[in-house]
Amino acid sequence: MSVRRLAKEQPASFAFSKATKAKCDWWIAKYPADRKQSAVIPILWLVQKQEGWVSEPAIRAIAELLDMPTIRVLEVATFYTMFMLEPVGTSALIQVCGTTPCMLRGAGDLMAVCKSKIGPKDKLSADGRFTWQEVECLGACANAPMAQINDYYFEDLSADDMAQIIDDFAAGKTPKPGSRVGRTSSEPEGGALTLTDPKLYDGSAAEPIRKLPNSEPEKAPA
Repeated sequence: MSVRRLAKEQPASFAFSKATKAKCDWWIAKYPADRKQSAVIPILWLVQKQEGWVSEPAIRAIAELLDMPTIRVLEVATFYTMFMLEPVGTSALIQVCGTTPCMLRGAGDLMAVCKSKIGPKDKLSADGRFTWQEVECLGACANAPMAQINDYYFEDLSADDMAQIIDDFAAGKTPKPGSRVGRTSSEPEGGALTLTDPKLYDGSAAEPIRKLPNSEPEKAPA
């Protein structure tokens, strides 16, 4: 397993925005005063949402906010791969699933498009707008191949779909996430094939409940 390190080039400083600081305070208040270090993961995430990545000055600021050693915050930030330790694309961070189901369904073609349009994986594009990565299973195997782009899942992708999505982001558009074949959740293409009768789940086929379970027993007739 490779060691995850902070970027070589770091900003001179970091400051919490007013909105980020308010959310940090909300998280800290969820824990006892002597356990506020428990908020380190959500606060790292809030910083990443503010800056796009987690810098070394930000790690020091989080450590000061939570009264914990800087090295402890660094340990958390380098352990969880969801934290970006160097700048990523300002328009799109594309994380292509490379686990077996997606690979069998064409993930390699999606990666080839990303490499052609953006450049090498794990590297910021020349214009600073795009980064793409190969990641492990994102849990949408039935909708393979797929990618997480920024905060959303794009599923049932083809190479042409990926190319269009990148072009749309480059043009300042916001591509719609979800399935590219019209699939709802993880049901089969074309719609559900089983459990299609609404009576099975809307309660209309059930007998009416005369009294709630575990309620007081009915009184015996006088």
